[in-house]
Amino acid sequence: MHARTIDSLTRDSYQRAARVILANHLVTRTYPDRIALPLLRRWATELREDLAELFGYRLEVTETTARLFPVLDQLDAGRPARTTGDRVFDRRRYAYLALALAALGRAGDQITLSELADQVAAYTERVDGLELAPDRAADRDAFVDAVGWLAARGAVTLADGDAGGWASDPEDGEALYDIDRSVVFALFRPPRALQHLQSVTGLLGEEAGGSDTRSPAMALAARKVRRALVERPVVYADDLDEPERSLLAQEKLVTEVECLTGLRAERRAEGVALIDSSGRLSDVRFPGTGTLAQVALLLAGEIADLVLDIDNPIDRRPRPERPLTDLVEQLDTAIPATTVFAPLADPAEILGPHEDSDEQAAESGIPDFPFIESCWIGDTVEMLTGRYGNTFAAQWQADVPGLTAEVVSLLERLRLVELVDGGLLVLPALARYRGAIVTIRTRAETELFISPTQLGADDAAEPADSSTQKGSGN
Repeated sequence: MHARTIDSLTRDSYQRAARVILANHLVTRTYPDRIALPLLRRWATELREDLAELFGYRLEVTETTARLFPVLDQLDAGRPARTTGDRVFDRRRYAYLALALAALGRAGDQITLSELADQVAAYTERVDGLELAPDRAADRDAFVDAVGWLAARGAVTLADGDAGGWASDPEDGEALYDIDRSVVFALFRPPRALQHLQSVTGLLGEEAGGSDTRSPAMALAARKVRRALVERPVVYADDLDEPERSLLAQEKLVTEVECLTGLRAERRAEGVALIDSSGRLSDVRFPGTGTLAQVALLLAGEIADLVLDIDNPIDRRPRPERPLTDLVEQLDTAIPATTVFAPLADPAEILGPHEDSDEQAAESGIPDFPFIESCWIGDTVEMLTGRYGNTFAAQWQADVPGLTAEVVSLLERLRLVELVDGGLLVLPALARYRGAIVTIRTRAETELFISPTQLGADDAAEPADSSTQKGSGN
């Protein structure tokens, strides 16, 4: 492992490079910034070998791109593609994105937005239930979002015009893009030819092998645990089977990931989490700024207070078994049977080895967790809105049910809670925030009518005890 042998004076640079590629998977001249690609090129050889040894990942670095090919161990809807305005992609935007990539792969060095739209519209005619009508504003907006996602990563670069003008009026507006073919080809590189798949589970897992001196089965399990540490907010021991659970408890394995990433691991009896104080390896920073993150922290504190109240014990329930079958079936039904090349397709891919873990979990006993009803969550967010709502973004002040849903979704994405029928289960990592204190500044009514410059001057002179503090702690 090269991370151990690199000089301490340059190890920070190496660890920053590791965090960049683990967080982004695709790095170009401009994405995520202009210094990322030169940094990765400097450490390409060492990173390529360490990522393969520790995680089974493959890294390809060229003059224009760095592409990490990760190994997926489970289906995860928690990291969707997002627009430049941070809206989650829907099915239509994903479809337009895939078809736009196909069109760009056959295009020349430049293409106009209308030409690309016409090509994608022609492709949609071959797909039942999908259409791109340039005269329909919703379709144009979705298409521009897909192109914007590509532009953010450098696959296309605006040379002239304005995509927003075309979205507003395709007869009057236009945009011309330069195409970076190296980025286009780097974006879509599935581990297997999709025409050979009968099930999405064929994209999961890795082949046995590697340089580990242990048995192949133990080497695979060790890489799977390391992958979980860098891909999940927290790794619970109960989510792993017995060999993986034992590996998670080994200090050596966790230390290897710490050494590569430069992050600090927080170990508890229930599991392990990597603490990313810089926020560079995390797609969601928590605690963070913004209404959703702040309300989520406030709600986490209220939940912790409720769970720790020994005078009013709450109900406990086991986590429901959630096999991948339902999600797999939904995705598999979308695979056009006519496109599968049967002679090369794997006939038995459905779930495969992933069923064993559920059986082992059942045999080892199922722990229970505090259960909180949905009505309590809704009432608590309503209370928090009434108390601190004047500091929330305007859209959430008027939509408390929507705020509640988004906040709970954020906590679930961070693996602090798990949604179940009728409420949610409180997972152990939420206790990490039981002592958190949120400082809310309340403005006097007269401040609503003064200029930002005056407000800044007043803030500088304001005493520290004029803030309202909300704590969940001791």
